[in-house]
Amino acid sequence: MGISFIVLQVQTLYYSADHKLLDGNVLGGHNDIFSPDEDGIQLVQKKSPRESDNRHMSSSSSGTLSPSGFPAQSPKHEWKIIASEKQSKKTYLCLAVLNSTLCVIFLHGRNTPLSSPASTPRLIKSLSLEIPPDDSNDKVMSPMHYARSGLGTAELNGKLIAAGGYNREECLRTVECYDPDNDTWTFLSPMKTPRARFQMAVLMGDLYVVGGSNGHSDDLSCGEKYDPKANTWTSVPELRTNRCNAGVCPLNGKLYIVGGSDPYGQKGLKNCDVFDPLTKSWASFAPLNIRRHQSAVCELNNHMYIIGGAESWNCLNSVERYNPENDTWTLVAPMNVARRGAGVAVFNGKLYVGGGFDGSRALSCVESYDPAQNEWKMVASMMSPRSNAGVVAVGNYIFAAGGFDGNEFLNTVEVYNATLDEWSPYTKMCRS
Repeated sequence: MGISFIVLQVQTLYYSADHKLLDGNVLGGHNDIFSPDEDGIQLVQKKSPRESDNRHMSSSSSGTLSPSGFPAQSPKHEWKIIASEKQSKKTYLCLAVLNSTLCVIFLHGRNTPLSSPASTPRLIKSLSLEIPPDDSNDKVMSPMHYARSGLGTAELNGKLIAAGGYNREECLRTVECYDPDNDTWTFLSPMKTPRARFQMAVLMGDLYVVGGSNGHSDDLSCGEKYDPKANTWTSVPELRTNRCNAGVCPLNGKLYIVGGSDPYGQKGLKNCDVFDPLTKSWASFAPLNIRRHQSAVCELNNHMYIIGGAESWNCLNSVERYNPENDTWTLVAPMNVARRGAGVAVFNGKLYVGGGFDGSRALSCVESYDPAQNEWKMVASMMSPRSNAGVVAVGNYIFAAGGFDGNEFLNTVEVYNATLDEWSPYTKMCRS
């Protein structure tokens, strides 16, 4: 058995004609596009003729690397790894040269039936590449039926729910349910309204979706709830104002919606509303300290957190915590990375915030917040950059589903094991 590597992500740097080291996808096309988000914001750098010579290759494509470091499928292209760092059990962050181009490459090792050298291959810095034997459970988790970005996700009865979102063609109203025990996605009854850029919450056993965008009129005021027993969606009273990119969170038997975009989508909102399912009415509560849209929102220890987001288009790393006892928002320790469109999960008394967009590129980095220490720490990065993905804890693991990686809308799923501090696309991680 030999060891091969799958190139999961290539981020390139190149030395331009004006003597600058630039970041981008030099290997594809005539222009260098700096990881736009799905809003269509792109920075384009014209390439020199020499830089365009490699346009037949793509940094987003994957190929198999042999133990010697050369592509097994394209031996004519020269690879040279010059530095590396282990990210997880099977994942390595490598600084490499590809056809005279300096690249940052994520490699994932797996055993394949190739002829191998007598000794175990090693990268620079004596980094061992010994990979545990393959087994029948080492298979990639089933993807969603639809690629989704700006989707709503939630945990319900031990399963992952993914609803709505954008793909390349339309705004979706379909809803999918993932069962980690048998690695299957099944469809639930679709929402009444196509919507994206919204968040989903579970309240009293029902799923709630409110606001968002339908891809046409943009901001929505309508909402609906899903009854898992009847597999039906019913309308709920409309919001007091139209909201897109707002945070939604259950707290003390009520549904809270905070921040979001103004009707023109140019700046964030401070105003916040709360829904009482008993009276079926909305009311306002304390406004945020900072205008925010595309924030991550969750509940922990009877407090509500709103994390990052953007004020206008400036990404934020600031975090606010809401105390329902005195109806006040208080700033707590900021994140290490400013980000909008990130996902958040609550797990073992901590917050895990992953992905998002930092103003120039989709992110894969993840950080964890300990409320007892009021401190953020970086943890293992996701396998793929994901902006506007769904991040949610299901059972003993955290799942990341869908999103936008800077080039494509995703239907893939990966899972985080907090004990190992490792992200993986494999089903066996859910059972380890």
